[in-house]
Amino acid sequence: MSRFSPDSPFAGLSPDIVWKHFASLCATPRPSKGEGPLRDALLAWARGRGLAATVDAAGNLILKKPATPGREGAPGVILQGHLDMVCQKNAGSAHDFSRDPVVPARRDGWLVAEQTTLGADNGVGVALILAALEDDSLVHGPLEALLTVDEEAGMGGARGLPPGLLDGRLMLNLDTEDWGDFYLGCAGGLDVDVRRAATPEPAPAAHRFVRIALGGLRGGHSGVDIHEERGNAIKLLVRVLKRLAARTPFRLAALAGGTARNALPREAVATLALPAADDALDGWLAAMADELRDELAGVDEGLTLRAEPCAASPVLAAAEQALWLSALHAAPHGVRRMSRRLPGVVETSNNLGIVDLRADGGFAHFMVRSLVDRAGVALADEIVSLFALAGIPAVQSGFYPGWAPNPGSPLLAVCQSVYRREFGGESRVRVVHAGLECGIIGEKYPGLDIVSFGPTIRGAHAPGERVEVAAVARCWHLLTAILAELSGEGR
Repeated sequence: MSRFSPDSPFAGLSPDIVWKHFASLCATPRPSKGEGPLRDALLAWARGRGLAATVDAAGNLILKKPATPGREGAPGVILQGHLDMVCQKNAGSAHDFSRDPVVPARRDGWLVAEQTTLGADNGVGVALILAALEDDSLVHGPLEALLTVDEEAGMGGARGLPPGLLDGRLMLNLDTEDWGDFYLGCAGGLDVDVRRAATPEPAPAAHRFVRIALGGLRGGHSGVDIHEERGNAIKLLVRVLKRLAARTPFRLAALAGGTARNALPREAVATLALPAADDALDGWLAAMADELRDELAGVDEGLTLRAEPCAASPVLAAAEQALWLSALHAAPHGVRRMSRRLPGVVETSNNLGIVDLRADGGFAHFMVRSLVDRAGVALADEIVSLFALAGIPAVQSGFYPGWAPNPGSPLLAVCQSVYRREFGGESRVRVVHAGLECGIIGEKYPGLDIVSFGPTIRGAHAPGERVEVAAVARCWHLLTAILAELSGEGR
């Protein structure tokens, strides 16, 4: 019998024990660096069930469940996921991720959040882990759960994880998004922060102010979706401004776009002071929008570009405006190189994820990813050099290593065998361009054998994120079967 009311989007979903935990995660705000209330609730839940539970200095939650009686000699398994979620919402949404629950809905076999991110990344993985800790009917060896914090904002939890806390030598990461695939490697990455203070100038006399907004883009995950060449709202709006400057000299008061380092920017807004009324501006913007939609045909045809009057404000100095717009226009974004060793996989990429430029100074953030650590650092060096030419300081930070594939992994062989037996087909082995915590954790625990899998999730890091309901049930079946196999069940 379902624990949910008939009108709940979770009513009737199976397995109930997994969806119960995911519903609780949806009801509890968990932005990066704001996971404390959720972690405290899970800590109390675990101790109430008699599980060993600790919080390390970085804020990660470590839970331990004894082996099924008679399986104490089986290899210990670590189940790993992250508590935080990317917080993105549509323009006009009043949702407050610091206090409001995520509101999911059922649509054609998927659970979706229509105005915000859903948090299936990595909430479903966490829910699977909590269900495994709760379900006493499972057969397994010693189990540990590592639930990290701050994954989406810089891997802070994994970075701060001390050695010596975990006993297991096998780890199942549940943070990937394609059912039927086992992941064995991922990109590393680092950040480039660009920042410069400036002296505001008063708005020119007899100028009118307009707010130009570019939106309607799909956005998405800056690792998983970068190869699709979706529009970047920041880059596109800067391009529009460069074209507009050749037509009508203006003064820039503000430019803002993007809200997360690892999300493709869906919206960007510029506030301009124009020298005179321009009745043709709307038509010019409409023509620009048509031009951009034509270029993005089949990828981002929902692009919108509109202007509306707004209040006057101070503006950037003309020289400052020219430096920022030229540097942002020249700055790289997207795929730099495809892998030659792994056909079809992105090797190195860069996401211009956030810009916040005002009259008193500006900030921009780039996230670089690469399967080859030195190639990622080289691209970050190029970005720093580009902004140095404009006299705008830029610094690198937050480097984390990639997770090097081990095709001979014994854990992978077990996972593949169980998948074949339980689902009657072959799984795929893949490497993901997105960042996982596996490489960082593996460095701290040398010799750890790691495999990652998860249900089918689409649109992660953007409003409309959704998870396939049936894939969650299959993941639960697979997880429990792998744990039983590793414990020696049936041998």
